[in-house]
Amino acid sequence: MTRRDERRQFGEISRLPSGRFRARYADPEGRTHANGVRVRHTAPITFESRADAEAWLVDERRIVSSGEWSSPGVRAAVRRTPGLTLGEYAPRWLANRRVKGQPLADRTRDHYQDLMDRFILPFFGRTPLREITPEMVSHWYDTATPDRPTYRAHSYSLLRAILRTAADPAKNNGRPLIPFNPCGISGGGSSGAKRRVSPATAEEIAVIVANMPDRHRLMILLADGCALRFGELAELRRHDIDVKNAVIRVRRGVVRSRSAGVVAKAPKSDAGIRDVPIPPDIVDAVAEHLREFAAPGRDGLVFPGANGNHLSPSAFYGKVSRKRRGKPDTTGYGWYEARRIAGRQDLRFHDLRHGALTEAARHGATLAELMALGGHSTSQAAMRYQQAASDRLAQLARMRAEARGWSAS
Repeated sequence: MTRRDERRQFGEISRLPSGRFRARYADPEGRTHANGVRVRHTAPITFESRADAEAWLVDERRIVSSGEWSSPGVRAAVRRTPGLTLGEYAPRWLANRRVKGQPLADRTRDHYQDLMDRFILPFFGRTPLREITPEMVSHWYDTATPDRPTYRAHSYSLLRAILRTAADPAKNNGRPLIPFNPCGISGGGSSGAKRRVSPATAEEIAVIVANMPDRHRLMILLADGCALRFGELAELRRHDIDVKNAVIRVRRGVVRSRSAGVVAKAPKSDAGIRDVPIPPDIVDAVAEHLREFAAPGRDGLVFPGANGNHLSPSAFYGKVSRKRRGKPDTTGYGWYEARRIAGRQDLRFHDLRHGALTEAARHGATLAELMALGGHSTSQAAMRYQQAASDRLAQLARMRAEARGWSAS
């Protein structure tokens, strides 16, 4: 028989016939057995001295006070169980990921999977979640993709999001998988200086248009004049264009992903659904294109591909002509060749949209007008174009000075 239990403020200690000591305490959550007796939790081992038993109770009380308590038996089982690795957890995280209650978009899911496969899992895939430390994360961050800052920033942001979920009790049935998120690199999700865009001049646009295939020239004019995205242009239908009132109704866009293929769908925000005015100097070009190149019927694509389906990026972008030693030169075509002839190999097609919005800001467009033209749901995106057009502030200052009687002469 054991000696009488020694009652304490927290828990109790009993001396066993063997001379060793047993420690136990009442369930902190007040649970009871079917007969009404309160559940007690006993140390998984007995102790050689009373002091050791008391030390165990002190540690248990500290865990209860922290709010992260689980029974000693459950914790012992977890320690005996091999830890869940990041390679096992990450696919589950990706499958269950939601943004504002909605599943990830196909292209976003593909991007995350690519980052996992190429940069994250080769380093952390076999590592148990509980063994990923801040030092490991810092070493990976410094060595994984040192010469590719954008990929490094995206990969770090993804790893941080995965481990943030693992550390969140609310996402793991009240029990965090790890005690804290080891991703604590300040600014780790930023790739540093952003690419500086130099908008194309009117002369450069004219050269590019002149060297594009006839059926694709209008795409350049609409991207530059109406700030339309490639996916929005590729999905335009005849009924989306009102030549009489010089308006393009943007209602859908084409999205391409490895997992879902080619999908036409509404913009990801309501702001993307908008009516865009056609600049009067290209209205005739729009009407001519509809007569010559658009697919027939009300639902006919304005820029159909060779097979009648959506225009593929490769058919539009083409390739650059190249000189080859001892072999015939290759002939270029499409966007890549046209921008080479214009001397703007640095220009991306999306930069035409950037230039259109920057010019709108330079001519006095308000923030709300920029948001409406670009289809932005937040002011942060539109603010970029106002900042890019900040040289207009100097012009405004000169205009105010002239109004007060100042003259440059």
